[in-house]
Amino acid sequence: MPKTVITPPGTGIPIAPFSPGTMADGVVYVSGTLAFDKDNGVAHVGDIEGQTRQVLQTIQGVVETAGGTLADVTYNMIFLKDWADYAGMNKVYAEFFPGEKPARFCIQCGLVRPDFLVEIASIAHVGKT
Repeated sequence: MPKTVITPPGTGIPIAPFSPGTMADGVVYVSGTLAFDKDNGVAHVGDIEGQTRQVLQTIQGVVETAGGTLADVTYNMIFLKDWADYAGMNKVYAEFFPGEKPARFCIQCGLVRPDFLVEIASIAHVGKT
């Protein structure tokens, strides 16, 4: 089964060897997404709500480029730098997933740069290609 690389318009160059998303057989896999600014710096330093919003908007762009919506997201993997940010992340997360919620997990771990507070990877089912 062939895969299609999903790169939304205006996407910057990744800092590592990966694609923003791939799709195979109607399933979209969104890479772990961080709150990068346009110059690959950290956006919204110290602001969990701002970083979560930017991460989810980026994920939304990948899913929409593949022909879906956030309602098609079935699974999210959430990585937090600090459990103290859990409530702030959930506040914004609930704005992006107001109806039926995707399955998910959330763990605390170190992220690729110290100023990143949250990383989310997603899976969405947008139909067969």
